[in-house]
Amino acid sequence: MGHWWYRNIVEPGKFPLLLALASFVLTFLVTRAITRLIRAGKGPFRNIAPGGVHVHHVVPGVVLMVAGGFIALAGGRRGFGSGLAAVLFGTGAGLVLDEFALILHLDDVYWTEEGTQSVEIVILTAALVALVLAGFLPFGVNELSPDETRDRFQVVRTVGINFLFALIALVKGKGRLAVIGVFVPFVALFGAVRLARPNSPWARRFYRNRPRARARATLRAYRHDRRWSALRRRTEHFIGGAPSR
Repeated sequence: MGHWWYRNIVEPGKFPLLLALASFVLTFLVTRAITRLIRAGKGPFRNIAPGGVHVHHVVPGVVLMVAGGFIALAGGRRGFGSGLAAVLFGTGAGLVLDEFALILHLDDVYWTEEGTQSVEIVILTAALVALVLAGFLPFGVNELSPDETRDRFQVVRTVGINFLFALIALVKGKGRLAVIGVFVPFVALFGAVRLARPNSPWARRFYRNRPRARARATLRAYRHDRRWSALRRRTEHFIGGAPSR
């Protein structure tokens, strides 16, 4: 365990990233627990509203992210300063992304169905950072051999092909697969070769005069949503709290 820790975390300088991820996840979980208690009217916690203005926790989150970013730029990758910057940045990011939906909609949608987008973006962010910690690099560069890494053409070709897979998956309306596919190329390839979502730019361009392909895409999207949407919503509601009816 000690050898693995040193070789995979300490030696490559990933300890600040681990601190940031831990702070990010812990801040999100604690924040959701507190907001659910406030919503239920339990415990000592209350909304902060000086002068009648509700101060959302995205505000201190932005302050902490800015402070952590500047401390990181001023210091090195190691030492107490880098650890402090990582904790500040991770904590701030947890507060900001917990209210991602409010920023996106420019409205207080925290306890609405739209507000579950915050939970989804937090889960996706944590998963991507965990992939980086595990050694995955964007567009599959980590899969190159030492000889291939020294060959610039091999690197450019690998990055280009995997970027193309991710881009096609995105245009086909499969944003989650595209984002994860940046780090795990097989996922992007899976999204790129399958039928596009019926309302995606790809479907509007290439299925416009192909009614059978459009019908198949619509049926597949319906079956996929029926199978997975309910599970995803239950998971998001379990983590972040069910929306108000």
